[in-house]
Amino acid sequence: MMDPYACGVDEAGRGPLAGPVVAAAVVLNPARPIAGLADSKKLSPRRREEIAISIREKALAWAVAEASVEEIDRLNILQATLLAMQRAVMALGMTPSRVLVDGKHCPPLTFPAHAIIGGDATVPAISAASILAKVTRDAVMRELDARYPAYGFARHMGYGTAEHLAALARFGPCPAHRKSFAPVRKQLDLFS
Repeated sequence: MMDPYACGVDEAGRGPLAGPVVAAAVVLNPARPIAGLADSKKLSPRRREEIAISIREKALAWAVAEASVEEIDRLNILQATLLAMQRAVMALGMTPSRVLVDGKHCPPLTFPAHAIIGGDATVPAISAASILAKVTRDAVMRELDARYPAYGFARHMGYGTAEHLAALARFGPCPAHRKSFAPVRKQLDLFS
């Protein structure tokens, strides 16, 4: 049941305490296969960057979108993730036959959509989306690191590592932090 116009969708950045959540949508071109597609978490940063270039060159269509820290705080992380996914699919520039989403939830779409748990490891189009989302979000976090160097975002990408939590405790949250996440909210209370 190969569906050449199926769109894979995945996100990066649901768990971190800072930065946007980024989603990607990819429709692969069966005539131009991409070597090395896998769950982005199983690839080195350098390998992800290399494969992302191939995806952008060879896919029939691809798009990346995000939901901001403000949207995450206003909606909650799940709804913000679904919003980013919806934005990515709508930005594709083509109509997919169906949408295959990694995880348990599908964003509201006008196309048939299916959630596939573990899809980033088993469905090539979702693997491609997972790689583009991760590469894009890592680049955003490096930009935030340059703007807010005290937090070490380029090293931990906003995740709640010991280094990040220590910086939060020392400097308090910055505008890139998700105020609705418990460790950040705790520091906001202490610093206010």
